[in-house]
Amino acid sequence: MNDYDLLVVGSANADLVIGVERRPGAGETVLGSDLAVHPGGKGANQAVAAARLGARTALLARVGDDGHGRLLLDSQRAAGVDTVGVLVGGAPTGVALITVDPSGDNSIVVSPGANGRLTPADVRAAASLFHASRVVSAQLEIPLETVEEVVRNLAPGSRFVLNPSPPRPLPAQVLAACDPLIVNEHEAKVVLGDGAAVSDEPEDWARLLLAKGPRSVVVTLGGEGALVASSDGVTRVPSVAVRAVDTTGAGDAFTAALAWRLGAGEPLAEAAAYAARVGAATVTRQGAQVSFPTAAEVAALPGAGAGEAAASGAGAEGGGR
Repeated sequence: MNDYDLLVVGSANADLVIGVERRPGAGETVLGSDLAVHPGGKGANQAVAAARLGARTALLARVGDDGHGRLLLDSQRAAGVDTVGVLVGGAPTGVALITVDPSGDNSIVVSPGANGRLTPADVRAAASLFHASRVVSAQLEIPLETVEEVVRNLAPGSRFVLNPSPPRPLPAQVLAACDPLIVNEHEAKVVLGDGAAVSDEPEDWARLLLAKGPRSVVVTLGGEGALVASSDGVTRVPSVAVRAVDTTGAGDAFTAALAWRLGAGEPLAEAAAYAARVGAATVTRQGAQVSFPTAAEVAALPGAGAGEAAASGAGAEGGGR
């Protein structure tokens, strides 16, 4: 019996959000809304999203000994996440500067802060968490060497899920552990590399990514849904139309839901369809963690039944913050 359905290893940031009519060009200043400060970061977001759905969740991360760090710890505990693996100190808490335009699209600049101090030694020291977890999820807002150490510390029989955001080329041992690798269009092309002959067809991206070593691949396509690829073939997951208010956090909610349902034994396509409904519910509300739905809210989402839909906005940016 695993103590946790999901262990998330990743970043925890304070999201500083400003609404803008349009993003500024080089050398330009635009006026925005009042500043809003929210708990965020891809790792912290995934942990909260999974816990809100009902998954037994733990987070391994690092925050600063400051107000932003306390905000993040409070938000995790309020969602029911076990914070025994959250380390404090070493640098200020990471910060994400986010602008959101009227269509709901966002642009993000991240100052890693304490996230950059989450080390391989921290991973090794958390061995008990890995052995107690059914699925382990990671992203790339922490050092790549730390993600490599995560792969080396996976417990026998556990499953590894990776969203390579912000994207970069990945070492073979990390790719080989992914089940699945979750990417949007931009991330897919970066992971494939400049030398890859990439067509305009997402099915081709998925097949090329699969050939690089992951056990499975999920490509999020925003309003066009998603697709999943494994040794069984490539399958499209259609979209559910929702009015996107803010795509912040949608990809993180998608990843968390997918990881949780895979750990519960669902086939990849069914897990991705449920995850996409979670992403759809997320983009209909402002903010990241505050927008994550409960399982009851996902079930109440209009449109296709659970297991049939992908979210508009689920892969709209950087895997979705």
